[in-house]
Amino acid sequence: MRNAETLALLGGKPINDKPFQFNNAIGEEERRAVLGVLDRGELSGFIASPGEPFWGGEAVRELQRMFCEHYGVKHAVAVNSATSGLLCALSATGIGPGDEVITSPYTMSATSTVALMLGAVPVFADIETDTFGIDPASVEANITPHTKAIIAVNIFGHAARLNQLRAIADRHGLFLIEDNAQAPDAVHQGRLTGTIGDLGVFSFNRHKVMQCGEGGVVVTNNDKLFEKAALMRNHGEAVLEGFGIDDLVNAIGLNLRMTELEAAVAIEQFKKLPRLNAERQALAQRLNEGLASIDGVIAPHVGEGDRHVYYMYAMKYDAARTGLPRDLFVKAMLAEGLFIRGGYLKPTYLYPTYQKRIAIGNKGFPFTANPRNQNLSYEQGLCPVCERFENRELMITAVMQPPQTLEDMDRYVAGIRKVLANRDALLKMAA
Repeated sequence: MRNAETLALLGGKPINDKPFQFNNAIGEEERRAVLGVLDRGELSGFIASPGEPFWGGEAVRELQRMFCEHYGVKHAVAVNSATSGLLCALSATGIGPGDEVITSPYTMSATSTVALMLGAVPVFADIETDTFGIDPASVEANITPHTKAIIAVNIFGHAARLNQLRAIADRHGLFLIEDNAQAPDAVHQGRLTGTIGDLGVFSFNRHKVMQCGEGGVVVTNNDKLFEKAALMRNHGEAVLEGFGIDDLVNAIGLNLRMTELEAAVAIEQFKKLPRLNAERQALAQRLNEGLASIDGVIAPHVGEGDRHVYYMYAMKYDAARTGLPRDLFVKAMLAEGLFIRGGYLKPTYLYPTYQKRIAIGNKGFPFTANPRNQNLSYEQGLCPVCERFENRELMITAVMQPPQTLEDMDRYVAGIRKVLANRDALLKMAA
């Protein structure tokens, strides 16, 4: 039945007058854990020299142990951010000038920046239309003799097509790294994300499902990759003799260490992760059910054998079916007090660093170190599927997290119906 209620954008009353709130899962447990660290008096257990302190303090080691146990991996390296984790992971592969890393253009810039920091260059594969992860066919088409690694991003809380990417990496002798910052405890065809690649990277920054302000963890089953990642985390050049390491490639390191305070909070948050995910999943499922009967606004895809953990709720938008341009729909939703965003991020290759090919110094490094420098493409139109979703077909919201309720989800769906029911009035206003 058509809803004739006047839109807020046209002078009516908004359907929602409650401000959107991000979930705050910090509680008494985290407070006690932090006070315990303060009582012990050791705020960081790291020392950049051979010996036990090279591996960090009590809380850092406990967090790493918990990750190994939970994810069934041999090694975990706690770091001060997921960006640092990506740098440690990629560095561990031995990548350097002249090498290429295939990755997604539709994610936070750090996923590709870490390649530049190591003197390599990112090559951007297009995304596919269901998971919004890199398309395996596009990845394979972009492999060259200079390709050394693939960084797959499990975006919005759902796995990329990891099994296909794993097969491609194995077939071509490449490393596969999972940027799992947005998908802790997601599942791909029966396996936890972060464990299918050679290395997986997790994030705990302020708006992740579990958070400790800043922080992350790298996981791997490969002894050598673990060792190299740990060297990058903690000034590896100062401990090589103590390790008896002859391979100096990418052995120099930085201070990418996690503090005991961060680790203490992360431990308590990690214990809550199953509950935090379940709360989001329940709210997201209510949205899924509500969108099932709305033409042109499509709920997130969940693959067979997969588990979505809904870091963000990513909807497809079909203007041909709704009869409204996406950005006008978004404007009307925001006026109704309903949090939504058209698109996600500008494709990474359109940033000035890639358009001008200026990254480290002012002479074009590391692009100039690549044998294919003149043929590297970062032009608009490079990844048409990604650009189409960003410009016209993707909408995201974070309303599916506590303290929002099931009733709030119903109100959100009602708001979508209200906007679409007033299509003609909106189009008249926009004319």
